[in-house]
Amino acid sequence: MTPVHWKVVIDAEDPHAQADFWAAALHYESEDNDALIQRLLELGALPREATVEYHARLAFRDLVAVRHPDDPYDKDSGTGLGRRLLFQRVPEPKTVKNRLHLDLHPGEGARAAEVERLTGLGASVLSEVSGPSGAWVVMQDPEGNEFCVH
Repeated sequence: MTPVHWKVVIDAEDPHAQADFWAAALHYESEDNDALIQRLLELGALPREATVEYHARLAFRDLVAVRHPDDPYDKDSGTGLGRRLLFQRVPEPKTVKNRLHLDLHPGEGARAAEVERLTGLGASVLSEVSGPSGAWVVMQDPEGNEFCVH
């Protein structure tokens, strides 16, 4: 049996800003869907108001993904075929704790520097945890989504 292909989808008020943050945080790349969007516009299958300019290319207004730079992607659509985070616009702000979060593992002895780097990108520290099971820093991204740095 073939493994199931998946992506993590994250609701966002500003999907493009979230994509920029997480692309920088993970050293990922924002997907470039310009060629696909151009085709859809030419076919009349996508209204122009469903698009925005993002990094000097056309992008979908309400969603954008980031992908691992070493993973395969479809060159015709720009869509990643491996590890991806997809940010989709929702009208409401985040109001409660995440039920799912990302754990980042920057490597032995690199946690403090990584927390400082992520803070510089717009994240904030919520708490520092230290116990029998290990130590990590609980942070939140610019829209308040929690994640941990181990």
